[in-house]
Formats: sequence, C-alpha cells, structure tokens
Amino acid sequence: MSQVVELRVSYRYVKEHPWVVQAMTGFLSAYFMEKPEFRVQQNFVELESGMHVWVCDIPPNMKVLALLKRLQADLPPCRYTQTETDPPARPQFLIDCPETEPLVP
Repeated sequence: MSQVVELRVSYRYVKEHPWVVQAMTGFLSAYFMEKPEFRVQQNFVELESGMHVWVCDIPPNMKVLALLKRLQADLPPCRYTQTETDPPARPQFLIDCPETEPLVP
C-alpha cells in the first residue's frame, strides 16, 4: 500500500530561487523514471500561502527522508521539516530557506 505525502516549497524560498519549481518538477519526473512505483498525483500552488505543492504516491519500501536528502543536494541551501498534521491528513514536508523560522500552517 503506497503512502500519499505532500512536498511543499515555501513562497519565500521560491521568491529567492525562482528556478526551484522547475527543478523540483524535473527532479520528481526523473525520480519516477528511476522508481516507477513513485508517482506525482498533482502539482499546484496553494493560494492562501503561495506554497508550491506536489502530492506524491510513495511506495511502501521507499523512505521520504531519503528522497528529501537527495533532492536537497540539487537545490540551493534549504532545510526541510515535517509539518504536524492530524490523521487522516497526509504527511507534509516543507522545503524552506535555511535561516528562517519554521512556518506555521
């Protein structure tokens, strides 16, 4: 059974590095070619926060943190955090500027 997670990129990170959205989309497409069980269901901009969001199917044998570490190597300096969510909400992982305070959704 796959897990559905959200990979989010903050508005301020995208504002500092506008090319990151295209890089993330390309990285996730390439990741699908490497691991066909991985899928991006949806990609959108959340109007309230300005965050770019990718909703992904993660296979059970895949570690989200390994994906994030690999992605982090291709992006400008950043930090990622897991946002607190209440079940049944899907897990959310936020990529943001390294020197900022965590965003509260």
